[in-house]
Amino acid sequence: MTTTSTVLRDRNARLCLTGVVISAFGTSALWLASGVWVKDLTGSDGLAALCMLALWAPTLAGPLLGTLADRTRRKPLLICANLLLAALLLTLLTVDSPDRLWLLFAVLFVYGAAGVVHDAAESALVAGAIPAPLLGDFNGLRMTATEGMKLLAPLAGAGVYAAYGGASVALLDALTFVVATGLYAALRVRESRPGPPSGGWRAQTAEGARHLWSHPRLRPLVLAGGATMLFAGLSGAMIYAVVDGLGHPPAYAGVLYAVQGAGSVAVGLLSGRALRRLGERRFAAYGIALTAVGAGLRAIPSDPVALVCSAAIGAGLPCVLIAALTAVQRETPLALLGRTAATANTLVFTPNVIGLAAGAALVELADVRLLLAVLGLAWPAAALPLLHSPASSARTAPRSPSDANPA
Repeated sequence: MTTTSTVLRDRNARLCLTGVVISAFGTSALWLASGVWVKDLTGSDGLAALCMLALWAPTLAGPLLGTLADRTRRKPLLICANLLLAALLLTLLTVDSPDRLWLLFAVLFVYGAAGVVHDAAESALVAGAIPAPLLGDFNGLRMTATEGMKLLAPLAGAGVYAAYGGASVALLDALTFVVATGLYAALRVRESRPGPPSGGWRAQTAEGARHLWSHPRLRPLVLAGGATMLFAGLSGAMIYAVVDGLGHPPAYAGVLYAVQGAGSVAVGLLSGRALRRLGERRFAAYGIALTAVGAGLRAIPSDPVALVCSAAIGAGLPCVLIAALTAVQRETPLALLGRTAATANTLVFTPNVIGLAAGAALVELADVRLLLAVLGLAWPAAALPLLHSPASSARTAPRSPSDANPA
């Protein structure tokens, strides 16, 4: 029996993955439609771009928001977060003119904040509800599901928007959260109520960062993930210059992104086995090296090379993300896992925004082929610390069997 089949035979894993697929479909559909919606109402590219900013900005408060996932039981928190988002999305049915756009931006901001809490609580709940040997396989399948929805949902969202308008996309997303609520409610887990907090919010928030920084296996993985996403932002900002160098219209970027997504789907299916064979550090390092090669060779103005490079980037980029999340889940006590996972996500994904901004400036100042070549040479440096074994091993605090176990 394959490990994928083993994961899918586990009831809790199957329910969680189904919830991920449904939620990712709605989120990806809304992500595209919200920008088009604002553009149609205002004609402003800048305001349309603010939709992504509203969704991403709460990530900066990840350590603080993640603390909430450790202050209460995770399953009820996930159910409440999904119902809250479903209710908020219904308010977008009233957005029909530019003077109502403030409501759209407010909902997107809360959507992003709730998403941070949701991801932290889900990571912690999964770590307790799914057998530890299956975590790598589960996280790989989760990546496959998320990337697969990124390929399908934007097209579906665009179709719904074109036919029925932005309010219909919001309604569709609200329905996905209602369905996800039912799936999380069906999980069979036992959770004890968290003990009294050991300090104020600031002290509790700092515990997650302190755990990451002091752990000899987690720190290099999270730092490598942040460096990788910084370089990914730089590379992503050059995609339209690459398309221009190939002699294609800007829409051809969609082809490259689709191939990249297919690479991510493929590696997600293989990641569990690769993690067991290589370990988190080498799996992440090899993925970073593959991504760097793909980014550097994009400097060659050739369609076949560009397509192969996109597939390589898609296959390599998720490796460090899957490895870091799996390591955090395995090496962190459950009582601390919500804020630790949220802190790790902030440290890994915030540099991507910085890279996008820096890349947008650099692509106007220098030849893109030179920039890509330099990027391809510099990027592997992020993998070097992962090729050295940690000098010491930190012993993970034992998890209470009653904290979160399958019923």
